[in-house]
Amino acid sequence: MSRLFRDVDGGSLSPRGSVVCIGAFDGLHLGHRALVGHVIARARAAGLDAAVVSFEPLPREFFAGDSAPPRLSLPRMRHAGLVALGADLVGLLRFNAAFAAMTAREFVDRVLVRRLAAREVWVGPDFRFGRGREGDVAALEALGCESGFTVASIAPVQIDGERVSATRIRELLARGDLAGAARLLGRPYSIEGRVVRGRQLGRSLRFPTANLRLSGKRPPLSGVFAVRVHGIGEAARPAVASLGTRPTVAGVEPWLEVHLFDFDGDLYGRRIEVEFVAKLRDEQKFPDLPTLVAQMDRDAERARQILRTANDSERKSA
Repeated sequence: MSRLFRDVDGGSLSPRGSVVCIGAFDGLHLGHRALVGHVIARARAAGLDAAVVSFEPLPREFFAGDSAPPRLSLPRMRHAGLVALGADLVGLLRFNAAFAAMTAREFVDRVLVRRLAAREVWVGPDFRFGRGREGDVAALEALGCESGFTVASIAPVQIDGERVSATRIRELLARGDLAGAARLLGRPYSIEGRVVRGRQLGRSLRFPTANLRLSGKRPPLSGVFAVRVHGIGEAARPAVASLGTRPTVAGVEPWLEVHLFDFDGDLYGRRIEVEFVAKLRDEQKFPDLPTLVAQMDRDAERARQILRTANDSERKSA
C-alpha cells in the first residue's frame, strides 16, 4: 500500500530505510519512468522502501507564477501515476515560502534523513536544491557521506538522439504534435479530472459537454481535438473536445469541454480521463452562436472520422 505525504516534518515514514529519487516528475515521461523504475528495483533488491519526492506546487510555479511553463499533469494524476509504477512512498511536499527558505543541509536532515531514512538517493545530473538553489549534486554527495546515504544518477533516456524532457513534450503539444508527444511520454497525452457543472450552454446548442476545470494550472495545449474518454464503462468512448478559454462566450479561465458521441447520461461528479488523439484546429472567436454551432458540427464529423480510422488502424496492428 503506497503512502502519500505532504509535510517536511513528522515522524519517520520508513523505519527500514529507503531508496529515494527526487524530481518534478511532471508528465511522468519515459525518462521519469526509467528513474522511478530503477529506484523501485534497487529498493526491492535491498528490502527497502521505494520513495519518490516531488513538490506541489512545483518550485518554478511558486517563483514564476503566471509565467511558469504549462503543467503536463495535475497533482492527482501525477500521484496516481507514481503509485501505479510501484512507489511505496510518494512525497508531494508543500512548496511555500518556508520551504523555499530551507537550506540544503536542512532539506537533507529533515526530509531525507528523519522522514525517509534514505540509504540511496537518485537525482538527475542538473539537480539543485536548498535556499537559492545553493546545493548541487556534489553538495548532496557530501551531505550524504555525513548522513549515511549514497548519491547517484542514471543516464538520461534519449529518443532520436535527443534527451526526453518535459520541455520537449510541452513544445510538441503546443504545436499539436500529439503523436510526437506520445512517443516521449510512452502513452497518449491525457488530462484527468472530475466533471463539474458549467453554464450548460452546450446543451442549448445541441452539444452537451462534460466539463473539467484545470485547478488553476495552465495546460500545455489548446484548441479542438478528437479524443477518447476513459472512465465511463469498460471501453473508451469517442468524443470531440475543446480546451481553452471559450472566447466566443467571453470566457477567461481555461476549461476542457468534452462532447461524447451518442451518449446521454449524467456525469456530474464522475472522474474521467480524456485521451487526446488528434488536433482539429486552433481555438477561435466566432461572430455569433449560429456560426459557432455550424463549426461544431464540422468538428464533430471530422472527429468521428479520425477516431474511426484510428480504431481500424489499431485493430489491424493488434
